[in-house]
Parts: sequence; C-alpha cells; structure tokens
Amino acid sequence: MADTRSYDVIIAGAGLAGAAFGLAAAQGGLKVVLVDPQPFDAQLAPSFDGRSTAIAFSTFRMLDAIGVGAGMRPHACRMDRILVTDGRRPGAASRAASPAFLRFDADEIGDRTDGEPLGYMVENRRIRVALAAAVAAAGIEVRAPAAVAGVEVGPAVSRVTLADGAVIEAPLTVGAEGRNSPVRRAAGIETVGWGYGQSGVVATVSLGRDHGNVAHEYFLPSGPFAILPLTERRASLVWTETTRRAEALRAASDEAFQSHLMRRFGDFLDDVTVVGPRFIYPLSLQLAEALTAPRIALIGDAAHGVHPVAGQGLNMGLKDAAALAEVLIEALRLGEDIGAETVLDRYARWRRFDNAALAAGFDGFVRLFSNDLPPVRLARTLGIAAVNRIPALRRAFMHEAGGATGDLPRLLRGEAV
Repeated sequence: MADTRSYDVIIAGAGLAGAAFGLAAAQGGLKVVLVDPQPFDAQLAPSFDGRSTAIAFSTFRMLDAIGVGAGMRPHACRMDRILVTDGRRPGAASRAASPAFLRFDADEIGDRTDGEPLGYMVENRRIRVALAAAVAAAGIEVRAPAAVAGVEVGPAVSRVTLADGAVIEAPLTVGAEGRNSPVRRAAGIETVGWGYGQSGVVATVSLGRDHGNVAHEYFLPSGPFAILPLTERRASLVWTETTRRAEALRAASDEAFQSHLMRRFGDFLDDVTVVGPRFIYPLSLQLAEALTAPRIALIGDAAHGVHPVAGQGLNMGLKDAAALAEVLIEALRLGEDIGAETVLDRYARWRRFDNAALAAGFDGFVRLFSNDLPPVRLARTLGIAAVNRIPALRRAFMHEAGGATGDLPRLLRGEAV
C-alpha cells in the first residue's frame, strides 16, 4: 500500500468554488490539495461550460484579492444598468406586455461603491482559465482525474480514499464538487429541494449594435428570459423553458433555433446571430440540511443549488469559500484544530441563514413571475411600479445584488485574510 499523504485541507472539487477556496486557504498558510474527477485541463475547453456568470462587484473584489481578477478583467463586461420587464408569451394573439418595468442604475449607488458597476458578466470558461493559472502559480497540488471513492472520519482526521486506491488525509475535507457531492453523501447530510420542470437554454449571440452595458430580464409565463452583456459586442442568453420545450430546442436545427430566438427577441436588437454551441441545464432547488459534519464542510453547489434567476449561485458559493477560508485561517493562527466542531460551527452559523434566505427568496421570485394568472400578474405590475418609484428601495436591491450587505468576509471587502 502506498504511503498516505497528509494535508491541512482536502478539497473535493476543483471547479469555480473549490479552486477559489483553495487559493484563499493557501494564501493563509494552509497546505491544500484539490481533487477532481475531471482532468483539470478539460474544464478549460469552451465546450465544458457554456454559461456566463454575473459576478457581483463585491465578489470581484475577492477575485482580485486572491490573484484571479487581473486575468479575468479583459473578458469582464460591466453591467451598468439592468432593466426588468414583465413580458408575455410572444405571438400575434398575445395582449401587450405590462408597461411596468424596473430600472436599476449603477450611478444611483456610485457614491457608496466607488463607481463600481452593478456587476460584471464573465463567461465561465474565462473564470476557469484565470483560476487554473492562479492555482498553478501558487503551486497548489491538483489530483485530477481522481474521483473520491470514500471518506472516513476519525477523532482527529478525515481520510479520503481515491478511486485509484491512493489514500490522503487531513484534519478537514471540504465538499465542493457540486449538487451530487460524494463528500456530502459520505457525511450523511440530506438535502431538501424540488425541480421546477424547467431547463435553462444558454447560448451566446453576436449583436448588430452595441448593448451599452445594459442587462435585460424579461419575465415570460414559461420563465425568465435574460439578455446579458458580454465583451466584443456579444450577449449571453439565458432562456427558461419547460424541460420538454428546452429539449426540443436542443435538437432543433440552427435555422429553427434562430427563428424561435427572434420571436422572443423581436426587433429589440439588430442582426442577432448565435455563435458557438447551445447548452441545456435542468433547473432545480437543492439545499443541504447542514453545512458541516464531523471533519467535513460544504461550499458552493454542494451546499446549495438555486434557480439562476438572479445569477447569484456562484456569488453565494464564493462567499462560502471566503467565509470558510477566513474561519480556518484565524483558527490556524490561534493554534486551534481547524477541523474541530467548534471551528466549523463558526462557518455554519455565518453562512446558514444567508444561504437559506436567498434560496427561499429566489424560489418565491420564480413562482411569482413564472405564471400568467391575472391576480398574480396585477400584483407583479403594482409591485414593480412601486419599487421603481421608491429610490431607497431600488438602492437596497442593488446593494443586495452587489453582495455588499450583511456580515461580509474580509475577502469580499477586498482585504487579504
């Protein structure tokens, strides 16, 4: 049997949240190893992840602080304004869309954000490339492809057996491998949640004219339809449909897909052309019943998978990473056992309420907007009109979306841990 290698933290999952946490922890002096079933280079392929992510301005501060922001900045498009409209299913028989709309403008909160935009749109593959470069530069060990076959927890150590028979151990194992987390299952942590019967159709389009750094969100009866600005006069579309329709769109010819797309775009933008592949992602809510177990902590989608309606899934995961790194680094400096229950409980208390509240809020938002019942539509119209007329309420929404509220980890304030 090969010798067992020892670390301070084993991180199962070298995706966005796992790699960011690894960088933050390593900067604080922790010896970490990233384990992932995918070859690390595979994550960098354009076909691996077609999504783009709205990164809150506070999250971008964290990425700067861990040495990733500079590599992403040339590919990050500012979102200076967001327009939210309550739309209707396209077609000649449809009644007109509601005249009510919400307008969020970064200039309204510029005095408190030093001129930051509401967020930045970045293609996930660009985030992955920047993270991979930073992980390599930091000399962090990556074991990939290497699947977690089992996790055993003792009084002072967690021991991870990999599919190739190798054994590694550390005071703490972090599950960051997404919604089907083997570490979460090994810890016996149950999840609650449900599917929406919807899928997100994701595509990148080139535009005939400049988008002006404006994001548009239309709420149609089948779900939200977002047009999100990217660099190089492109936009990312996140188009929510019933799962049956989404699968039909996946199989449609390029011409048919373009035709369906233009029915929803209308004459909003000129010369819209799909570039690159389409991606289909089933939508569901999943929340872990606990964030920690003996010698185990969960971050990112292993802890919470939410509807992408507000684009906050990655921001929540990176806030987890920042909070857990801060708790562990402070414990290390105090000479505490970083995997002890008292230490992990600090992380769980910090993140539990925020994660549950946001997940519930997004779920309620989806249910409010993804139906066409007249009383609900009237309530939406009145609510949208009211918020649009109350500047203080609009500013509060923008601060929340920017991740600048609550008890922020130091990294999200742009400070080193």
